[in-house]
Amino acid sequence: MKTKNNNIVLIGFMGVGKGTTARALSKSLKTVNLDCDDLIESSQNMKIKEIFEQHGEKYFRNLEKNLAKFLTTNVKNTIISTGGGFVNVKGLNKIGTVIYLKASFEAIIERLKNSANSEKKMAKRPLLSNLTKAKELHKTREKIYEKKADIIIEVEQKTPKQIVKEIIKNLQKR
Repeated sequence: MKTKNNNIVLIGFMGVGKGTTARALSKSLKTVNLDCDDLIESSQNMKIKEIFEQHGEKYFRNLEKNLAKFLTTNVKNTIISTGGGFVNVKGLNKIGTVIYLKASFEAIIERLKNSANSEKKMAKRPLLSNLTKAKELHKTREKIYEKKADIIIEVEQKTPKQIVKEIIKNLQKR
């Protein structure tokens, strides 16, 4: 299962389950996982929502760009879950094998609403505050995700265990 830097990079729209999948995949492959949003929050000592409110989206995207450079140079043998817009960083494919976790906008919103901390999960995603705009963003990003992905995994109606099994199967074919 050789990948670039031996990393697996999970991309997809916010709320699709990248973090959940990363944790399950790292457990299955007995390796570590990193969450890009957690790393950014830690580096800034602020929540993503606060970064957006105090500094704006452009500032946040610059933090993602710097993180991408760090991951490319310094991280190996790791499962990396990204924020929804991380797909736009330059050199994404240099970080590792990019796997797009694909789901419809409606399925993602349904997943978030049915989760244990649904209000908290919706609130921590500033770009979901306007669902009409968020749906347009999903539509725009979907094409980008597909273009950047080495592997596409359809995740609707699947458990994390099923998704992990499918990812491993696809990585073994490479």
